[in-house]
Amino acid sequence: MPKNKQILLDNRPQGEASASNFKLVTTETPPLNEGEVLVRHHYLSLDPYMRGRMNDAKSYAVPQPVGQVMQGGSVGEVVESRHPKYAVGDKVQGMGGWQEYSVVKADTPGALRKLDTTHVPISHYLGAVGMPGVTAFYGLVKIIEPKAGQTVTVSAASGAVGSAFGALAKARGCRAVGIAGGPDKCKYVVEELGFDACIDYKVHKDAASLSKALRDACPDGIDGHFENVGGMVLDAVLLRMNAFGRIALCGMIAGYDGQPIPLSYPQLILTNRLRIQGFIVSEHMEVWPEALTELGTLVGTGKLRPRESVAEGLEAAPEAFLGMLKGRNFGKQVVKLV
Repeated sequence: MPKNKQILLDNRPQGEASASNFKLVTTETPPLNEGEVLVRHHYLSLDPYMRGRMNDAKSYAVPQPVGQVMQGGSVGEVVESRHPKYAVGDKVQGMGGWQEYSVVKADTPGALRKLDTTHVPISHYLGAVGMPGVTAFYGLVKIIEPKAGQTVTVSAASGAVGSAFGALAKARGCRAVGIAGGPDKCKYVVEELGFDACIDYKVHKDAASLSKALRDACPDGIDGHFENVGGMVLDAVLLRMNAFGRIALCGMIAGYDGQPIPLSYPQLILTNRLRIQGFIVSEHMEVWPEALTELGTLVGTGKLRPRESVAEGLEAAPEAFLGMLKGRNFGKQVVKLV
């Protein structure tokens, strides 16, 4: 059995996360038992939710255990199998974590999913045709529930969730307006992802300034918003929401280091009778087949052209992860191992 490099959570962050919270080790891969498969990971997923799980705090998911492999999504290839449904060479997706190999009990529900890489590159199953894409689908279709002609907005528009959100919204006849950081990201959001407009939040010093830009980009107001960030961005959006608007709240990356995220205009929730709903996509597995079918078609036909930031080698994962939390990535952040 091959030796396996792994990255562990060595200690919990005190405030901002750092590379010293992680530890690289090499271990022996155990021999397979009946019903198990050995997967060699080709790509690892780095996602903002991982930062929250590094804290030992009450949340929607149990904290990442200290001294164990950092948990997260992975795609790769079966290199040894003792399960009749999986053959050597099968491409699969699972939660293999930050390591080069994983031993998977293949009968565990949801542990592995076979992938068709004929029209969709394998890495996209960690982004547009994976958990981030389904996250965008659920927030748009099940919470925002837009009608054709309505205006929807999304923060972190150039990222894995935001890019899928835009494609899904345009497919439903909506006006889609993105919020992203920097002119290059905004150009990509409009020219390659097909959004109607994109606002660079970095040129605005406060929510009032950002809200004025939103007014220009959304002259008929905002009917639905998908929030990944919180803080100033959410304040600015609240000032432009139409009556009976819907907000799908998926991420609050502005507060992942533990500091409070004040809300400046909570009275607008009442004034405009807004519906704000937080959600965790893993609690809604019933929508995954429908969502993945649509997302796979959008990618396969070129209507969704997701971008990736690719870090090379397992050792690069911690710095790539920390950079992602600061918005240094462009598109979905992955780590390439093969």
